[in-house]
Amino acid sequence: MVVNESEDMESPVVSGVTCDMNEARITFKRVPDQPGISAKVFGALAEAGISVDMIIQNSRTGGETDLTFTVTKDDFERARQISEKVAGQINAGEIKTATEIAKISVIGLGMKSHSGVAAVMFKALAEENINIRMISTSEIRISCVILAKYAELAVRALHAAFGLDKEQ
Repeated sequence: MVVNESEDMESPVVSGVTCDMNEARITFKRVPDQPGISAKVFGALAEAGISVDMIIQNSRTGGETDLTFTVTKDDFERARQISEKVAGQINAGEIKTATEIAKISVIGLGMKSHSGVAAVMFKALAEENINIRMISTSEIRISCVILAKYAELAVRALHAAFGLDKEQ
């Protein structure tokens, strides 16, 4: 892949778009916000040999939090069963799941030092009326979980937004 390393802020540095349709989401609602809870949740999954991808924690009022993560569809059923067991042990409210999701990512070097990449990505998805369910970032990637039925549209929109649909 060719990476554009210009400092042009109007065309952020993105070299590719990926789509992963093999994702499922699990959310622990109303988890006690205290040390050791995440260790219990992810320790139980690790003991079962289940790899976790995106992890998002959201604060709630009243000393609670929500904890959401993704696993592969192959591991989903085992992860759901383990999560329900752990939820009872840690006094979490309920478990919510989703299997018809996709993870869409834009990838590029130097994304951390170029402002506007996330804004362009989110605007492109919004213009197609695609709701973002989760967001995760790193130095080289921004990933969004969306409904799977919008995956192809999202990939096309992001290719166009970052000029990846044009011939080099």
